[in-house]
Amino acid sequence: MSASLSTLTDFSNDGTLEKLQRVALIIQYMGAQFHGWQRQLHHRTVQEEIERSIESVLARHVTLHGAGRTDAGVHAAAQVAHFDAPELIPAHRWMDILNNRLPSDILIRASTAVSSDWHARFSAVWRRYRYTLYTESRPNLFVRPFVWHYYHAPLDELLIQEALNPLTGCHHLAAFHRSGSSRSHSWVDVQVAECIRRGAFVEIELQASGFLYGMVRLLVGLLVDVGRGTRSPAEFTELWKKERRDLVKYAAPSQGLCLLRVGYPDFPLSPEIWFDTQPRFFLPTAQPAYC
Repeated sequence: MSASLSTLTDFSNDGTLEKLQRVALIIQYMGAQFHGWQRQLHHRTVQEEIERSIESVLARHVTLHGAGRTDAGVHAAAQVAHFDAPELIPAHRWMDILNNRLPSDILIRASTAVSSDWHARFSAVWRRYRYTLYTESRPNLFVRPFVWHYYHAPLDELLIQEALNPLTGCHHLAAFHRSGSSRSHSWVDVQVAECIRRGAFVEIELQASGFLYGMVRLLVGLLVDVGRGTRSPAEFTELWKKERRDLVKYAAPSQGLCLLRVGYPDFPLSPEIWFDTQPRFFLPTAQPAYC
């Protein structure tokens, strides 16, 4: 995608008019030490950290626009964001420039120029999240930051998939809409809803045009009841169709959730940079016999 800079101009620090380019970033972050993506007073956020690094180079205020607002503790494998900067710095160089300034729990995988009317949030047509559960009875230090260690009961991934099937399509999902959201409705167009077991790990992936505040974690919290057999797939479906928010008691922990990727009609970067960059865990559930 070529950049169109004709409508992007601003005054430089010395008062002269200069041309700007729109720069898109592919961003990874570990969410444990962040109070979410969006800038907040008195809390550390991903947006603020990156904006501060950009401003340290440009010596002026910059607004970074993200494709989605992840909650506190949630990770991202390929968050997308954009900002406007003087074209004096080539867009592809921003990756190295920022990685040399950012803390160790944020990484820029790529940077590129995009057209002046391209927007990380409003040009996106879908977002995809992955939630990972670890079902072994013993904990594992090397997976703990990225999974919900669910050892209370076995989880049947086939039952979870059966419960997920009716979710595809456009539905009013008020049962999975946390309070405090500024969104005026609860309609969601769910494009993909999958559950896959990989040894000791159960992955739930959801793709939609947009997500409600807290939706994925509330949904996974209820799906665990289905997987352990205390709620049937039919009961799960009836609950959200009748909008019984009062019966959704708890949300899954944040560390198991990752913003996997964001989709655009004409994405400016090749798939190996953004398509599936959260490594998958695999540990066999049965231990091998010793010699």
